[in-house]
Amino acid sequence: MKRKYFAVPGLALATVALLAGCATSGPEPGSEPAGDDQLSIGFFGFAAANSFAQGVYEGVEAAAQEMGATSEFVDSNFDGQLQAQQVTDAVTSGQYDVIVIQANDNLVVQKPLEDAIAAGITVVIEFTAVGPDFETVEPQVEGAISIVDPAVVNGEKLGEMGLMACEEAGADPCQVGYMEGFRALPLDNARTQAVVDTLEAGGAEVVAQVEGGYTADSGQAAFQDIITANPDVDVVIGSSQAIGGARLAAGADSPVMFVGNGSSRQAVEAVRSGEWFATYTLDLYLNGYTAAELGIKKHQGEDVEVAINEADLTPSKGIGTAANLEGFEATYDD
Repeated sequence: MKRKYFAVPGLALATVALLAGCATSGPEPGSEPAGDDQLSIGFFGFAAANSFAQGVYEGVEAAAQEMGATSEFVDSNFDGQLQAQQVTDAVTSGQYDVIVIQANDNLVVQKPLEDAIAAGITVVIEFTAVGPDFETVEPQVEGAISIVDPAVVNGEKLGEMGLMACEEAGADPCQVGYMEGFRALPLDNARTQAVVDTLEAGGAEVVAQVEGGYTADSGQAAFQDIITANPDVDVVIGSSQAIGGARLAAGADSPVMFVGNGSSRQAVEAVRSGEWFATYTLDLYLNGYTAAELGIKKHQGEDVEVAINEADLTPSKGIGTAANLEGFEATYDD
């Protein structure tokens, strides 16, 4: 059954690949495919084994099929340098008319994507911004479409949900522990600062900042560190994978309120069941569908939106409390 998706105001106008050929074989922007030729989309996702990327690709694939195009997942397996080379190879081969990319490295792919646009390939940057600014949704690659989830905005919304959990807990002052992703990543550092600033501006005390990573095991270990040093912590925030581990470590009778970052099926069910207070939500299918749709339309010469915050594509604007998740369909697993 074809999945239904929400129409978005303003948008009406709106990895494994073997590359061969030559750069001049790609069409110029705005050109229609000749004869029975179909437009081709290369989805340069984080990794083919990553369920988040596959959730987005499901939407890309659906839009391509509905609009008479083809699509292919180009797997870089979280390797930023490999992904940059794959984009460079795609420019050389002219295999794809449209590139939709989830950047593993926000800077290393910038020049290859500029080269792609110069070669007549339509570029859509999805989820992770390409460029040094982690706050803007505007394209930082000239000529690209940017449909992203800015790390700073994401962090602000995590902090907002943390303050909502504090209010629910009735704690004054409210003690919050934040499990960062990876401190080595500039994106995670930008998100962490936004979380902490939002919490402190709302009167909460950030009593712990530990690296929680993106697995249940790392989250469990991080939570043990938090609760050992801060036995009275009221709220803990982290990636949905890490929060899953933290919740198991806390035990069924724990009064700690949990806020996740990610809308997997497990995270959404945890909020609905009351195990978590909230989780940050994105509609991955709709994000992928919209990215492919805009890329195809732009390549065919239509005027489209070029700067979209992915949280704005959900009715809750990313705030995934139980009340806001009614009717929401998660599309991937942690």
